[in-house]
Amino acid sequence: MARWALAASLLAVVVVMLGAWTRLVHAGLGCPDWPGCYGFLSVPQDADSIAIAEARFPDSPVDVSKGWPEMIHRYAAGILGLVVFGLSAYAVRHRKLGVPVKLSLFIAGFIVLQGAFGMWTVTLKLWPQVVALHLLGGFTTLSLLCLLTLRLYGGADPQQPQRDRGLARLRPWLYGGLALVVMQIALGAWTAANYAAVACTDLPTCQGEWWPEMDFEHGFDLTQTVGPNYLGGQLVAEGRVAIHLTHRIGALVVLVYLGALLAALWRRGDEAGVRGAVALASLALASQILLGLGNVVFNVPLGIAVAHNAMGAGLLLTLIYLIWRLKGYRLGVPAQATTIRYEATA
Repeated sequence: MARWALAASLLAVVVVMLGAWTRLVHAGLGCPDWPGCYGFLSVPQDADSIAIAEARFPDSPVDVSKGWPEMIHRYAAGILGLVVFGLSAYAVRHRKLGVPVKLSLFIAGFIVLQGAFGMWTVTLKLWPQVVALHLLGGFTTLSLLCLLTLRLYGGADPQQPQRDRGLARLRPWLYGGLALVVMQIALGAWTAANYAAVACTDLPTCQGEWWPEMDFEHGFDLTQTVGPNYLGGQLVAEGRVAIHLTHRIGALVVLVYLGALLAALWRRGDEAGVRGAVALASLALASQILLGLGNVVFNVPLGIAVAHNAMGAGLLLTLIYLIWRLKGYRLGVPAQATTIRYEATA
C-alpha cells in the first residue's frame, strides 16, 4: 500500500503539471463537454467524426491540437482516481492492520469532489472561481497523498521527541510558513485563472512603474457572473495588474519569511537530523523564485511556466515533509523495527 501511495503521489504531480500545460496552451475548452470529447471517448479526428462533433456542438469547432491536451489531462486524472479508490478499498479491507483508513477514504471522497470541479471548469466555461478552486484542489490532493505516503512509510522514533526539544519553538513558525505558501499558491491560481501572468513584463517594475495604475476591486471580484466564455480572461488591464503585483508581493513575503525560518532551522537542525529536509525546502524555494522571475523575463514560456507550477507543488511538499520530520517521524523506518532497535540500544 505504501508503494502504491507513493506511485499515486508521483502521478498526482504529473496530473498537476498536465493541468498547467492544458491551461497554458489555452486548451481548457478543447472539449466542450465532460467527461468525453464532443460525445466521443477521445478527440474526433477523421472527417466523419468531426462532422458529427460539430453538429452536436455547432458553437465549438473541433480543434484537435487543443482537444488532446484536455483529454490527456482527463485520462491521467481518471487513472489517478482509480488508484486512489484502490488504495481506499485496500485500507478498508486491511483496516485491522492499522493502515490509515480514514485518511484513505477522505482522499477518495476528495477525488470525487475534484472531479466535479473538473466538470464545472468545462461546463461553466472556465469561470475563474471554479478554475482557481480546481487548481487548489489538485494541490490539496497531492498534499493528502504525500501525507498518506509518509504515514505508511514512517514510523515513530522514541528518541526523536527528545532530540527535537530545541526546535519546538520553531514549529508554530513553520506552520505559519506553510500557511503563507498555501495563500501564495491560491494567488497563483487566481493569477492563472484570470490570465494575469503577462500583465507585467518587466522587473523589478511593472509597465515601467513601481506602482502602476491598478484596480484591486475589479481584479479580486469574486462575484463575476456565470455565462461568458472566460477563455483568455474578461478582466480589464488594471485588474490583471493588481492580481499580478499582489502575487509578486506575496512571493517576496514568502521568500523573506521562509528564508529566515529555514536558516534558523539549518542552524539548529543537527540535533534532530532534519538538515536534509531543510536543504530540500531551501532548494525548492530558490528554484520557485527563479522560475517566477523567468516567467516575467521570458514572457511566460511554456516550459518555465509548467515548471513553476510543478515547483510550487514541490515547495508545498517539502514543507509538509519538514513538518513531519519535526513531529518525530523517520521516513522508511517501521515503528516496530525502530522500537526494537531503541530497546536493544538501551
